[in-house]
Amino acid sequence: MILGHEKVPFLHLPTPLEYLPTMSEKLGINLYIKRDDLTGLGMGGNKLRKLEYLLYDAQQKGCTMLLTMGGAQTNHGRLTAAVAAKYGLRCAIICVDEYPGEVSANILLDRMMGADVILRKDDGSASESEQYRRLSALVRQKYEAEGEKIYEIPIGGSNELGILGYYECAMELTEQVRALEAAGTLRARDGKAENVRVITTAGSLGTYMGLFCGLKNEGSPLQLTGVAISPSAAEGGPRCLRYFDRVKAFYGTGAHGLNAPALANVTENDFHIETDYTWGAYNNPVPEVRQAMYDMAGSEAIILDPCYTGKTFCAIRTMISEGKIQSGDTIVFLHTGGSPGINTPFHRREMERELEGGVTVL
Repeated sequence: MILGHEKVPFLHLPTPLEYLPTMSEKLGINLYIKRDDLTGLGMGGNKLRKLEYLLYDAQQKGCTMLLTMGGAQTNHGRLTAAVAAKYGLRCAIICVDEYPGEVSANILLDRMMGADVILRKDDGSASESEQYRRLSALVRQKYEAEGEKIYEIPIGGSNELGILGYYECAMELTEQVRALEAAGTLRARDGKAENVRVITTAGSLGTYMGLFCGLKNEGSPLQLTGVAISPSAAEGGPRCLRYFDRVKAFYGTGAHGLNAPALANVTENDFHIETDYTWGAYNNPVPEVRQAMYDMAGSEAIILDPCYTGKTFCAIRTMISEGKIQSGDTIVFLHTGGSPGINTPFHRREMERELEGGVTVL
């Protein structure tokens, strides 16, 4: 139980914390990776930690169907479909987005797991959030007429309840780093956990906010940085503060609340979101990001994705060159999954063009 809330424990935790020797030597830092791409269901990813808590809430409310939303190739949608399939629920994923022209990548996996995918192109008639509200109302009407009791999950599972998955991860990661510290094997300045910085993707902010609340409320020495991967996430501090205020109001400051002194007077300046590495759009093809992906794959046999983890790792490399990360610093890179995204048509075609020179047909 975390902050007074139960979950359905379907993951195999803790996920590994691995040191990356080849990449560490290349970059001149101590680079660890937290393998939340290895969370199991539906090819894994960070959203499953949130869904443990959201599924429990849905079951307690007697719901028969999970309804969520996101871009056409949403990783969160795929993992919601996975949880629904595993636990005998129907699932629908609504997308204010264009059809990508083929059933591939996450959409293919969604359909394999039995989820319905409903896409409607952004028509510019209203804000994106309003278009999602209208599409959700339309879809709910259809399924409720079929007798379903719907549990609606926001983009990324990023609401007040969803943060608990990464609150728990903050505790888990702190325990792993402290174990290395106690054993004298932590590769950090002075061998101290306080000299370790966690870097995670910042999109819908549920992962970042869970880590922020968990690290602060549990008194962890670990530092935290988020990397915005879209212009909407690049608002940084103000957006984080609005989210945090909702979270704090939801949990309160009682025995099962956010009662640490570090969370008493949080301001925009308490959130560290790097906003210079969005490359101008969400899920856009970026040559530098692909090169970072190739480097990680060729050095450590770890597959990143072009939307989230590839951008974040590319940002880490750039932050080193800019001096934001110093030589000898210790970084824990949170791998949030998303590898099916490499098969998204517009990403796949660019990678095919760049990599086909190594394919020989005799």
